[in-house]
Amino acid sequence: MDVVARARQLWEVLADRPGSFPGSGAAVVVAPASKLCPPGWCGTVTIGGATLVTCPDEWSAEQMRGAVPWEELAAATLGPAHLAYLDPARFRPAGAADAVVKDELRQLLSVVDEEEADECGLEEIDSLAYMLERKGEIVAAAGYRRWPDDVAHLCVLTHPAHRGRGLARRVASAAVEAALSEGLFAQWRARPVASRKVAAALGFEDIGTQFSLRLKESR
Repeated sequence: MDVVARARQLWEVLADRPGSFPGSGAAVVVAPASKLCPPGWCGTVTIGGATLVTCPDEWSAEQMRGAVPWEELAAATLGPAHLAYLDPARFRPAGAADAVVKDELRQLLSVVDEEEADECGLEEIDSLAYMLERKGEIVAAAGYRRWPDDVAHLCVLTHPAHRGRGLARRVASAAVEAALSEGLFAQWRARPVASRKVAAALGFEDIGTQFSLRLKESR
């Protein structure tokens, strides 16, 4: 599988601009309905060394086409987050986990702060949750949310007291196996280095980044 081409296809769908991803360099397009970023923001996604930028209006697009670093234009930013994708032929399974409905994860989510709970995304999965227990307590769980274009967006969380023991890799492996069985293209988006290492251990290839910014109002 050409994961670069497949990932670019996904982000064109999310940008609401089919065929807009450049083969190299950067393409800046006006796309008010883009899902690369919050409404009214500019979104950038780089895959395989090429970058697609979506802007809510022509004024914003002209600012982004300027020569200054994009960060200098920002009043606020989100990211960057790394984007990794899996060629099924490169998948390296790491063990099994028990499947439960996501409502069973409330106790696990309660032991981390709101920011980390949002970051892991487990509250938004629409798959089953794949979990491991220790002494009756769920200590790690993973699942995925179906994105457009038949993509499975992986979500993983390990209890803070049980990290560094390979549990994230095991539950994520079970979730990935379930996604692949449905013919989905697996995506891993993360900022923490530890999370990115789990993805790499399973065979994911880190090929891009996502970054969003709200421009300064200086018209």
